[in-house]
Amino acid sequence: MMSQISLSGRTRSLNAPSPFQQFGPCGRIMKNSAMVMQIQDPASQRLTWYKPPLTVLVIKKKDSQVLLPFVQLVEWLVQEKNMVVWVESAVLEDKLLRDDVRLEEESAKFRLVHEYYTGVRSRFLALREKLVTFKDGRDDLTDRIDFIVCLGGDGTLLYASQLFQQSVPPVMAFYLGSLGFLTPFQCDNFQEQVTNVLEGHAALTLRSRLRCSIHRKGERRRESLQQSSNLLKPFSQRQSHYGELGNPKASNNNCSPSSAQAAPGYSSILVLNEVVINRGPSPYLSNIDIFLDGKYITSVQGDGLIVSTPTGSTAYAAAAGASMIHPSVPAILVTPICPHSLSFRPIVVPAGVELKISISPDSRNTSRVSFDGRNDQELNHGDFLRVTTSIYPVPSICAQDQISDWFDSLAEGLHWNVRKRQKCLDELSDLTASGSEDTLDEFENLKIHDA
Repeated sequence: MMSQISLSGRTRSLNAPSPFQQFGPCGRIMKNSAMVMQIQDPASQRLTWYKPPLTVLVIKKKDSQVLLPFVQLVEWLVQEKNMVVWVESAVLEDKLLRDDVRLEEESAKFRLVHEYYTGVRSRFLALREKLVTFKDGRDDLTDRIDFIVCLGGDGTLLYASQLFQQSVPPVMAFYLGSLGFLTPFQCDNFQEQVTNVLEGHAALTLRSRLRCSIHRKGERRRESLQQSSNLLKPFSQRQSHYGELGNPKASNNNCSPSSAQAAPGYSSILVLNEVVINRGPSPYLSNIDIFLDGKYITSVQGDGLIVSTPTGSTAYAAAAGASMIHPSVPAILVTPICPHSLSFRPIVVPAGVELKISISPDSRNTSRVSFDGRNDQELNHGDFLRVTTSIYPVPSICAQDQISDWFDSLAEGLHWNVRKRQKCLDELSDLTASGSEDTLDEFENLKIHDA
């Protein structure tokens, strides 16, 4: 059964205590009502439904081992919970879930697997007509989905984030992958766990995302954005308020809060893990300038730069030597990739700043930019990448609570700080072993005693 947080049992907030604002006899913090804001304690963030959820999106990874849990979950949601289940259209094209496959054209191994899943396939075919499908890049899911269930690894949660470039429905991720750092739930008793969530008994971790937009130089702007429109097509088509890439009129005609954050004529992408700027196939070092709130900070000379969220701090950034940050900490992590400087260490900046990243004028080559490992684009001289924290986080449902889930993932997924335990000192086996507090007098007394 999913653990529930006892709010009365928690004695400390995850937020730092409010600082005392009197400094000595005369010093005070100047009051500014415009800057006052209230921050909710992350430990008290609980899921609630102001109306019963009716539609659920089930995302599964492409793996035959996920088929049985997937069919069991969908069958239970449709028959027991009377929910409308959405799946990707590619699921219906899965050969293992179809009975019209010409087996004589398939390999012997596939025929064995196809026969093994005969029972699962028959159960799915009985539900097929009741499922609603969508196609990535063509259908807009905004305001259509109440609840998301992911079956697989961390990639399924990243895919869910990619699908929703505005508000994201609550996400419940089940571990059926290889790493599972972001998937805290087990499928053994999914009925009880999902029921608890549908009844509103769940803690939430709000995983912040980064809003990234590429701004092109001068007359090259529209041409380069149009060339990249195929790469960004899923995002631009899913969210019509972003407008077509390179089409200022399309962007200006939409006055949603999210579109107002980007400059007219530009499209933005929300990433859950990181945005990476690297040298690509070039043999030269990247030479990248970093600006923070308009102020020049430093230049990166090396293989590139990683700008990540706290969630992404345990991904590529961790492999590059960055510190791991709890997802409830409001921050942006800036990590160099193989910097050609021994003193360039990863830094953590406040979540409210704006980062501007551009190619240095004296750089020998351009750079490549990717967003959560996708949509690779070229960043030319004169172009710049703008990165800010988005107002649309990913509400990830906790199996226990924000602290327990994260440290369990560190221990089980990354084997954090795991080593063979040092044995205790056996005084009988080594009486001459010296400790850090041994003195010469003690050794002399030991020799006399032995004599």
